Amino acid sequence: MDLSAVKATLSDKSYSALATLCDELFLQAASRGVTTDEWPYAVHLLAHLYLNDLNSARFFWKSLPQEVKDARPELAAVWRIGQCLWNRDYAGVYTAAQGFEWGPDLADFITAFLESYRQRIFQLLTSAYSTISVADVAHFMGMSEEDATNYAVQNGWSLDAATKMLAVKKLKAQTNQKLDASKLQRLTECVFHLEH
Repeated sequence: MDLSAVKATLSDKSYSALATLCDELFLQAASRGVTTDEWPYAVHLLAHLYLNDLNSARFFWKSLPQEVKDARPELAAVWRIGQCLWNRDYAGVYTAAQGFEWGPDLADFITAFLESYRQRIFQLLTSAYSTISVADVAHFMGMSEEDATNYAVQNGWSLDAATKMLAVKKLKAQTNQKLDASKLQRLTECVFHLEH
């Protein structure tokens, strides 16, 4: 089985493209009856988690034979992360990811996953709260209180040291400009005059 495309995508750190690539190659191998003993199951599963596609991750996990699950501790460790995501165990995601000795194929991918997950959680906190305790941010972000405070302050939040509360800086919603016919007409005239 040729896994060079998966290896190249991993080495390029094009993690967003891995799930689709793995799905396609896995289906091709299955349709040709090729054995999948060498298949990077843990990478494939983590690729779905990286995209926050929990349904595809669960489907992939459930489709695997029990022998494969039992024989690959790294795959089981990735699934523990998936279970934490599914159960919304925010701190558990970090514990599961940091509590395993990842092989060279997955170490950088896990780091990228955690950063992506941390950014996603931070965006959720930004949209859900106007003020939040430092302890809660640390819990959701899988960090110490000091690191969580620094992360939040670096992203524009402000700290009330007396109450240990963070004031959330809301992101400004982008507004789309309305393009009416007169603006379009003026733009067309400018382009016309520039070309002639």
